[in-house]
Amino acid sequence: MITWKKIRISLLILGCSNVLLVLGQILFLPNQSKNPANFFLISEAPPLPQSQLKFTKALPHDIQDDSELLAQKNYQYMHKGLPLDIEMRYVKIGDVNQLIRKYTKISSSAVVRQKEGIGYYGLGVEQQKAYLSACINPHGNSTFTNTQFNQNQQQRNQPWQRLLPWLLGREQLRENNPCLWAHLSVPLKNSSPEAAYQVLETAWFSWYKYWHSNLQKF
Repeated sequence: MITWKKIRISLLILGCSNVLLVLGQILFLPNQSKNPANFFLISEAPPLPQSQLKFTKALPHDIQDDSELLAQKNYQYMHKGLPLDIEMRYVKIGDVNQLIRKYTKISSSAVVRQKEGIGYYGLGVEQQKAYLSACINPHGNSTFTNTQFNQNQQQRNQPWQRLLPWLLGREQLRENNPCLWAHLSVPLKNSSPEAAYQVLETAWFSWYKYWHSNLQKF
């Protein structure tokens, strides 16, 4: 009888200690939940190999009229005399095909490629422009299809991996991370689509590494 009483008291002390620890984390430690959308909007344009930044500007789509769109920005570089245009949108969905149809005038289908250490991305040609499109995820590799995006979310949302951060008030037990959608394009001019794809891929690999490493901080 005495032994069980001691066990119950020990369990109560342990439970109260955990509660106090969580409260201490929430009340006294700095808030670690930052908004990636704000970082995306205020950050400087990343450098790209063999390219010079011309300008950055806002995109015309009205965020208030679109529940899935959180932030957006346009970058334009010059790459060996070619204008390299990069549209970036922070969105709540990860189906790049759907995003292309909604936010661009592209009707052609993309060819999906995969790069080790980077992930999946789509390449295509429309109206004498080559494009590369993909979703940059805070955790895991880049994705193109909705299935790839959902699988990436599921791998991240294993409850047993997030239990301690959740108890400490640092993360949600289940989290749906938005997608930082990158859409790069260059004019074909007199080059072949494959030559234009190489330009896009070179820019994309550097672009992805910069944004992915920064998104991981959130």
